Amino acid sequence: MILLILEALLALAILVFIVWWTMFSGRRKEGKDD
Repeated sequence: MILLILEALLALAILVFIVWWTMFSGRRKEGKDD
């Protein structure tokens, strides 16, 4: 059970990291917009 939760957490962390990295890279061109 613990292994399953650990795998789910790892997958979620990787997914969030990829999405954040993509957004950060895309926003890098605009600079200060927010």
